[in-house]
Amino acid sequence: MPKFTDIITDRYHVASVELERAAQFRAQYGGLLETVLVNLGILSDEQVSAALAESLGIEFLPEDSIEQLIERYAVSPPRQVNFLTERRWFRLNSLEDAIAEYLTCRPSDDEALDYLDYLGSEYRVVACTEASWRSITQRLQFDASAARSAVDFSDLEVEHLRELASEAPVVNLVNALISKSLQAGASDLHIEPHGMAAKARIRVDGVLRDLDFIPESMMLAAVSRIKIMASLDIAEKRRPQDGKIAMRISGYELDIRVSSLPLNAGESIVMRFLLKESVRYELAKLGIASDIHDQIVQDLQRSSGVILVTGPTGSGKTTSLYSFLNLLNNDKVKVITLEDPVEYQLEGVNQIQVKPDIGFDFAAGLRSILRQDPDILMLGEIRDAESARIAMQSALTGHLVFSTVHTNDAASAYTRLIDLGVEEFLLNAALVSIMAQRLVRRVCPECGIKHPEADEIIQRYRLTEYAQRFGVNEIDVKKGIGCKACAHSGYQGRVAIIEYLRIDDAIRSMPKDARFGVESARYREAKEVRSLYEDGLLKVLTGVTTIEEVVRVAG
Repeated sequence: MPKFTDIITDRYHVASVELERAAQFRAQYGGLLETVLVNLGILSDEQVSAALAESLGIEFLPEDSIEQLIERYAVSPPRQVNFLTERRWFRLNSLEDAIAEYLTCRPSDDEALDYLDYLGSEYRVVACTEASWRSITQRLQFDASAARSAVDFSDLEVEHLRELASEAPVVNLVNALISKSLQAGASDLHIEPHGMAAKARIRVDGVLRDLDFIPESMMLAAVSRIKIMASLDIAEKRRPQDGKIAMRISGYELDIRVSSLPLNAGESIVMRFLLKESVRYELAKLGIASDIHDQIVQDLQRSSGVILVTGPTGSGKTTSLYSFLNLLNNDKVKVITLEDPVEYQLEGVNQIQVKPDIGFDFAAGLRSILRQDPDILMLGEIRDAESARIAMQSALTGHLVFSTVHTNDAASAYTRLIDLGVEEFLLNAALVSIMAQRLVRRVCPECGIKHPEADEIIQRYRLTEYAQRFGVNEIDVKKGIGCKACAHSGYQGRVAIIEYLRIDDAIRSMPKDARFGVESARYREAKEVRSLYEDGLLKVLTGVTTIEEVVRVAG
């Protein structure tokens, strides 16, 4: 049989320098070679598992064959946790069957093999990835009471828990979850308790999807491992905690923001990934329509005024602000940002992290940085009356200010700021433009086809009328059918839809009362300025996104 290293070299073209790097990492930190290859991002978990199975001369179960296997063995009696299941070996068939069939993600475990030889009965081994093993064993539901008795963490002392969290299986599990999340392009990893196990889910392009199951026997240890990495108190399970991890894994250099929230069933962990690698912030990459793009560029040429971006959390507001800064940043201007937190480092920009616990909040920070004589200011978010008032006054004293407000549309930013206590005359004098923003998923370029119900969609949503209004000559309604490139979702990446409101004399003259939203919408329609929904329809007409996405986000 071929050697494992020969297989990965020949089949997956792993270079000798990569094998040397993995060997050095293994010599320094320990662990199995196959685990190291996955954690360094040299090979995927499935590639490593398939190569290992071939080198041992046993069958390998691909991840896309999980459902068939579960269907085949779902009627077998409940399994018991024993020495083998603790070592990631799981008996698939009934004890009455003459030939025992075992599923494992550790096919080279000598102690497990010795134990099976000791039992003396005939057996057959099927290898799989660790994610497949956890998914299958959870869904085939081996005896839960035995699982609890196998490793009961509830009464363990904190020091013992620290030791468990530092053991190789737990470390590998957490690293594998983070690595797979990054490889899938996730922005967040959610670990949530669900009955006898924890569910790991990732947010990709703004939508959550299942990633893996964490067995009950490893739940507390895995959560504790993450809390230790984030410098949180592992003994504190009554209060929410926030922390930060800086690490390198699978070739990524990243910061991870960690939030821990106590639930009735246990602790929920959310990890937000912030890649340290250089990210290019360009207006063109946001997918903004050309007419709105040109107006934004005109606004950015001003030497003073306030430009606001509005929208809920996760709508891409910070990315837009960074794109503005990137366009204006040069040696002739001084740019200072005040953020909570500083998500990405921008070369040539002075970035400041607010620290409310010592009294250095947005308002205090704004007062301080104005003494630094900046040309351009970016305020991460306007949260209170004082920071809002200082931002507006800064614009009147010759500064160009960018910031965000949490509102549903552009006109509501006025209402929100007035509710905070900012005078209407100050807003009219300082505001240049307001841009409401959402993110919709792009149709996957690999599997995008003409929507099977295109004619019905065109008629139902009156797309022919909108096409004439927007000057679109050919309607191209698309849908992704799902492929490996988009994880069978039909979507890949996201694009911004924008509602742009320029603050001209007509807007300034409107009373900012309860009817302002209606009056500004009428004025926008008269000038043929698109709403969020209409800008989404433009992207449906041109095949960028689907009508389902636009309705979900802005309908």
